[in-house]
Amino acid sequence: MPHRSLHAAAILLLVILKEQTSSPASLSGSEWTYSGPDGETSWSKNYPSCGGLLQSPIDLHSDILQYDASLVPLDFQGYNVSANEQFSLTNNGHSVKLKLPPAMHIQGLPSRYSATQLHLHWGNQNNPHGSEHTVGGKHFAAELHIVHYNSDLYPDASAASNESEGLAVLAVLIEMGSFNPSYDKIFSHLQEVKYEGQEVLIPGFSIEELLPERPAEYYRYKGSLTTPPCHPTVLWTVFRNPVQISQEQLLALETDLYCTRENDSSPREMINNFRHVQKFDERLVYISFRQDLTYTGLSLGIILSVALAGILGICIVLAVSIWLFRRKKSSKKGDNNKGVIYKPAIKKETEAHA
Repeated sequence: MPHRSLHAAAILLLVILKEQTSSPASLSGSEWTYSGPDGETSWSKNYPSCGGLLQSPIDLHSDILQYDASLVPLDFQGYNVSANEQFSLTNNGHSVKLKLPPAMHIQGLPSRYSATQLHLHWGNQNNPHGSEHTVGGKHFAAELHIVHYNSDLYPDASAASNESEGLAVLAVLIEMGSFNPSYDKIFSHLQEVKYEGQEVLIPGFSIEELLPERPAEYYRYKGSLTTPPCHPTVLWTVFRNPVQISQEQLLALETDLYCTRENDSSPREMINNFRHVQKFDERLVYISFRQDLTYTGLSLGIILSVALAGILGICIVLAVSIWLFRRKKSSKKGDNNKGVIYKPAIKKETEAHA
């Protein structure tokens, strides 16, 4: 009997230890939400870094941008995954997350950064403006984050997450437009991970297809995780050019998922899972492209066309004004000449009769 008691006690101790090590709140962030009592305004109570420095996301506006010629194009290694391999897609209660193999990595940063996962942020069907970063105050429909960790220094993302420049995140701004077959390789499986904790294996595909055109054009700054624990350890690369997904694809993202488990008595839709922009005092965002190429979203060609049209319009107005002035002056001169010729003739005739 004593042996059975000792055996039962040992099993109970192992279960307790397993629970404590498998779900630490500070890493999983399982005790937070985007709204309600545990929402964004309360994050700093349990996660002090969320109220600290170098927080993300931010608004990318012209006053804080500085061109940096040393920002080279990134090289995406191992991003083209064969369809024979599989990705694990999960609903973690905050977003839909795709686990990535560490062989996938970035070259072009100070260290080698290996991929760990990607996930998305979005709004809701009535207000489809769910990007985390904004550009000149403008929200995009959604945002994709591809998370990497510094594999030169750390064994995994958990170890790197609380270390300076331990993480590097690629951010892709998403706008509504045409159907995107690459993004549909994720979206077509959303119904299979509808509730928190659900997981499905999907065929591998090229993650590089999720990136926008001209990925060499980007914003770069030092910031934080945009979810608790909000560690200020992220080297951000926000691509300048957005990608497009269709209205139907965006709607699936906004309506297919829940933050709660399948049998939860109070189901909550997974919507508005984005953090609002944070203060960005006394910092600069470095850009790999010249600012004068774009102004308020207009292309250089459009700007030049408008400028030339304006100059041409001014020239036409000046030409017409000069022509009218000369015509008026000529007409007045003609009237004066007629008077001078006629009056002396009358005078001479009068004198002759006298």
